[in-house]
Amino acid sequence: MTEQQQTLWSFMYEQSDKLLRQTFQHLGLTFISLLLAVVIGLPLGILIARKSNLAGSVLGIAGVLQTVPSIALLGFMIPLLGIGAKPAIVALLIYALLPIIRNTYTGIVGIDRSIIEAANAMGMSKMQILFRVELPLAMPVLLAGVRTATVINVGVATLASYIAAGGLGEFIFGGISLNNTNMILAGAIPAALLAVLLDFLLSRLQKLDGKKLKKVLLVFPVIIVVLTGIYLWPSTYTTKLRAGFTPEFMGRQDGDLGLKSIYGLKIHTTVISDAVMYKAAYEGDLDVISGYSTDGRLKAFDLRILKDDKGIFPPYYAAPIVRESSLKKFPDLEQVLNLLAGKITDSVMTDLNYRTDYLKQSPERVAKDFLLKAGLYQPPRNGQSGVIRIGSKIFGEQYILAEMYSMLIKGNTDYEVATKTGLGGTKICFDALMNDQIDFYPEYTGTGLLVLLQPSPEVVKEITKDSHLTYNYVKSAFQKDYKIKWLMPIGFNNSYALMMRKRQSQSLHITTITDLTKYLAQK
Repeated sequence: MTEQQQTLWSFMYEQSDKLLRQTFQHLGLTFISLLLAVVIGLPLGILIARKSNLAGSVLGIAGVLQTVPSIALLGFMIPLLGIGAKPAIVALLIYALLPIIRNTYTGIVGIDRSIIEAANAMGMSKMQILFRVELPLAMPVLLAGVRTATVINVGVATLASYIAAGGLGEFIFGGISLNNTNMILAGAIPAALLAVLLDFLLSRLQKLDGKKLKKVLLVFPVIIVVLTGIYLWPSTYTTKLRAGFTPEFMGRQDGDLGLKSIYGLKIHTTVISDAVMYKAAYEGDLDVISGYSTDGRLKAFDLRILKDDKGIFPPYYAAPIVRESSLKKFPDLEQVLNLLAGKITDSVMTDLNYRTDYLKQSPERVAKDFLLKAGLYQPPRNGQSGVIRIGSKIFGEQYILAEMYSMLIKGNTDYEVATKTGLGGTKICFDALMNDQIDFYPEYTGTGLLVLLQPSPEVVKEITKDSHLTYNYVKSAFQKDYKIKWLMPIGFNNSYALMMRKRQSQSLHITTITDLTKYLAQK
């Protein structure tokens, strides 16, 4: 066994309680949605087998629903059902419908008509023919559809963590954000094993005779009830206030781990995507969220940052990080990127984010308006001297910065630009940079320090006292270890922060994280 494997198994052992809970959550989401899909899909399949003129329409609608990207489908569900298990189950139900409806229909219409005629001649009613002839004969094909739906749902259920529904996606997306391969594998391996195991068990089910199959199917509702109970299994903390933290925040020392170790914070926590957590806080579904200090949704949803009075959040000054080989290939690049250095303050970045996050203006428009106001915009030269590839992470601020850099390059050099935006978390962006898939992307000093370099706690404590020390440390270490250069900081500090609704914060007299910890300790 290699050292890497030992590290993985050690990590999984340490996280076994959480991993077990998330596995049961994953099973709960899969089975509950699958049961509902069978309850809806089976009658629809029977209906279109009886009325063939409806088959095209029903299968067409189910097919169209399945083509909707899963993350978009989850997003559509949130305004209707809020966050949590309900929208995830409905989305998974929709994905499971097509194979169940189609295979039920195919199984029934594929039965030899002479068998049906013989049943009619024996005086059997339509219901008797359905339950005693058609469904038993169609069962192998029907179960094949259920197998397909099950495997689909196990995979799609990993996305449920984005909307606070739990499951193994919490480990996967946290690992992607944190550049933690063990965390990714801790979620991916159980998810893959679940898909293989459930597919195998259903394949065995297909081979049972009618009597044994009926007995097994009677156990199925019991399994659903048990998994539903486990899914609703209360967390360790049953506090009155509810927190929503991103997958990345949950695994960071300057996040949930630091809140527990430094502040002793104990709060009922749900893992959720930053795309929906601000609105969830505004609507009262969550009371405390992990956010970003320059996020425009602070202003949009009237949220208040709780003061980090013990200093667990290091400086997060933004700056472009560039491959040294790219700087040699494009000699004018460094000078052009540094045109933005020191130009964007915290308040300016918050306003720019507000325009994209809440006013829904395009990043291109917001970027161009800022450059025009700052006197930095130049019309594109339409150069042909090479293509510079810009990357960005998957949130509004990064899209804005990528557009600003794109416009600066096009207007001040003879280079062309290709943007690869929305690359996900830190790991994806950094790996793309290291593998020469992009030339640069905007990064943050705190992320470079804690996620990518990961120095000892003593070093972290010493250098995060001062933003200049943090910047100089990551600049030197990146150049030495990765041949990547940190250019001049853009000016704003987008640090992590805990936030509450202003009105709630005032009514509970909570203005600092220590206040929050003391309030929770009293309950």
